Amino acid sequence: MNGWIVAGLGAAALAPLYAWAFVFLPRERWQILATLPVARREDGEWRGVNLTWYGLLIGCAMADGTALALLLAGAANRPLAYPALALILLLGVSVPAASVVNRIVEGHWHGFTVGGAAFAGMSIGPWLLWLTNRWLFPESAEMETWLMVGALAPAYALGEGIGRLACISFGCCYGRRLDACPRWMQRLFARGHFVFRGALKKAAVESDCEGVPLVPIQAVTAILSSLAGLIGMALFLNGRLAGAFAVPILVTQLWRFFSEFLRADYRGGGRVSAYQRMAALAALAAGITWLLAPGAAGEPLSVAAGLRLLWTPGAMLLVQAVGWLGFLRMGVSSVTAARIRLIGTKPTVA
Repeated sequence: MNGWIVAGLGAAALAPLYAWAFVFLPRERWQILATLPVARREDGEWRGVNLTWYGLLIGCAMADGTALALLLAGAANRPLAYPALALILLLGVSVPAASVVNRIVEGHWHGFTVGGAAFAGMSIGPWLLWLTNRWLFPESAEMETWLMVGALAPAYALGEGIGRLACISFGCCYGRRLDACPRWMQRLFARGHFVFRGALKKAAVESDCEGVPLVPIQAVTAILSSLAGLIGMALFLNGRLAGAFAVPILVTQLWRFFSEFLRADYRGGGRVSAYQRMAALAALAAGITWLLAPGAAGEPLSVAAGLRLLWTPGAMLLVQAVGWLGFLRMGVSSVTAARIRLIGTKPTVA
């Protein structure tokens, strides 16, 4: 099946999800998923820990990205062990970096940064893959590395796009006040802005923007990143491995650089943030690599073979494991708390 047809089917599947998410996720109801009692207080109430929709949506985004990486690797007739090893190496770098870079740039541990995680993964991940391939496939290390980064880049971009729904739920990564933007931008987003509801949304806590029309920067990022991932997937399936790597990275990182001028959340000191510098470096490296990449094209690949790999028990378990990792790592709130009062009800006698 032609890669562009597959990409079109993916876009058709995402469109209703995004249409629903952009309307409902800014509401207060969609911040806290559940509350678990963890310790009894002296007054008889319980101290609770909150599980967030942010964490669930991040977990789903990571699972979707993993599924796409496995699909593409399977389309190239690679066994499950190879993409699984690559994903483990990449997650081993990027997941800790999500909080470490946040601590370095923003000065606290109560949060995560997708930008920092992505930059760490893009900077270190390809070299880890190359070194691993030099050991496993000494005669074809370069081609195998291109194959895997060509599969991982679209997976990252798609995960980035879906993961932005988590930011809408939590009210983070929010845009500037619409009334403070130029008139052309006010007209552009007059009917498509975000209004966050709920005193615990980050936009409300950090910038007192509850109920205020904001630039829907998360929605634009979700759409652009997802499209970049789908285009990268189509290029990969059509045998264009270098393009499959470079296009998703260039689109996501260049947009990250420019989009931060439209954001109002704290991004560290300076007019050009550390995250923007990371994005610019990643985009520059991807562009140079694309121009210098020799022989990084292959034959069109088999979607059916990718689906067969994805349907195996090992692949399904890996997708679920990555999803749970994302949820447990990022879904336990450290910036909100809860007090729970348990109330009994009398049974109704007929």
